[in-house]
Amino acid sequence: MMTQTVQDEINRKAWRSGGARRLFGALSGYTDPGEAGALAYIADEVRGKPLLDVGVGGGRTVPLLMSLSEDYTAVDYTSELVDICRHNHPEARVLHADARDLTLFEDNSFALVMFSWNGIDAVDPVGRQAILREFARVLRPGGILLFSSHNMLGPGYRENLLNMLHWPRDSRNALDFGLKTARVIARLPSSAFNFVRYSRLNRQYDGFGLRVCAAHRFGIVIYYTELETQKRALSHLGLTTEAVFCNLHDHQLSETDDMRSVFWFHFVARKPLAT
Repeated sequence: MMTQTVQDEINRKAWRSGGARRLFGALSGYTDPGEAGALAYIADEVRGKPLLDVGVGGGRTVPLLMSLSEDYTAVDYTSELVDICRHNHPEARVLHADARDLTLFEDNSFALVMFSWNGIDAVDPVGRQAILREFARVLRPGGILLFSSHNMLGPGYRENLLNMLHWPRDSRNALDFGLKTARVIARLPSSAFNFVRYSRLNRQYDGFGLRVCAAHRFGIVIYYTELETQKRALSHLGLTTEAVFCNLHDHQLSETDDMRSVFWFHFVARKPLAT
């Protein structure tokens, strides 16, 4: 049994809310062009091989990965989302498990482990290390890890209550504008309350930090990382960063990209072949 942290309690509450369950249950397709690019980058190599989909939520990634291989297993640590995923995708093997403890799987089991939509950012630094160690353990020699993580230098790290005051600009007519404006106003009190009470958990370290996030009405506390910091953390576990994509486009991140405009990264890392 994993120890429940304050961050766990906050984030699990958000994932279990009615709004989150409806959202995660209805999502489909890629989160952004970078995810599409990263999956295209590894697709041929993992096709037909055993895949592990971590943090599957309501099942958004099930069709994406099952199109590559029927040897597919998904896990999520929120039981309500596991139930939704099983309902949405009865053909898939979906288990209730915490990524920090994957002892239900043997060493060297999977050709690909994927943890999408910044799910690894939902836990504290100690939990993050446990997750990455487990991924390194269950990956086959030569296997691929694909996960996304928020950029500490990007715009998301600087979000505050002022971000909630952006009035709708894409309204079709006056009624549509009025409805969207009313939603913004209705969300302000709960967003402000969450922002104030969860900001006490904000921490900034050398190359990474924890911060209340604007998503779910400032209802979650997540981990942000700098690019080189995450690469070093993977290297310490024997995993080599092979490629990095971002949310902005479908090609690999380059040194000319402005890191201040990148919300999150998609890391492609590889476990070394057995010697």
